[in-house]
Amino acid sequence: MAFHLQIKTLYLIHIMVVSILLAEDDINLGFVIADQLKAEGFKVSLATDGVDALRRFNEHHYHLCIFDVMMPKKDGFTLARDIRQVNKEIPILFLSAKSMTEDRIEGFVSGGDDYLTKPFSVEELLLRVKSLLKRVNIRTEIPEEKVMPIGKFTFDSENLNLSFQSQKQGLTKKEAQILKLLIKFQNQVLPREVILNTVWGQDDYFVGRSLDVFITKLRKYLKDDANIQILNIHGVGFKLEIKE
Repeated sequence: MAFHLQIKTLYLIHIMVVSILLAEDDINLGFVIADQLKAEGFKVSLATDGVDALRRFNEHHYHLCIFDVMMPKKDGFTLARDIRQVNKEIPILFLSAKSMTEDRIEGFVSGGDDYLTKPFSVEELLLRVKSLLKRVNIRTEIPEEKVMPIGKFTFDSENLNLSFQSQKQGLTKKEAQILKLLIKFQNQVLPREVILNTVWGQDDYFVGRSLDVFITKLRKYLKDDANIQILNIHGVGFKLEIKE
């Protein structure tokens, strides 16, 4: 048993040190992407222009690069060409609003391995990141617990239900996704935009209202345990607070 626990611990440590260089001049989008990548266990360094990104690349070790194409000081394509002068292997993923075929071709010619057009869902970004890492033999899948305790409740994320004593409450897929995120950030503030981009793949007023409805439902499901609260952190997000 001790041997298996040691192997699992080493495996998780290996996963957590996967480091990504993200270059995005849109600060808000950059923070959203970085937060979601961090939520998946990646270490992220965020640069806001191509020159800063190149400096970071030369000073630190990274496993993957994500570059916006249109950036000040040095654009993403030029940045990729500079990096390919010193490193031929590191995966490079471009993010761009430029969707013409010639733009994609230029991205690959400049050294990119993948090209994602804005707007995009966070789920698609994560899938592309994990796919690129697999190509260079970096595993990113962390085995997840399917059944998780939440105070006096038991949450079965695979079968989409929440149990309390002899009672069982069925959950929709989105309810389960939101609850899983809240548990992952238990006793921490979970930004609204992270939930919206993870579950819906977008962050706008209408899906924001839908999120509020789902949060209300989850509060109702969890009301039988007075030690559990889903707090609304005004202007920021939500916090699943579980008192010992």
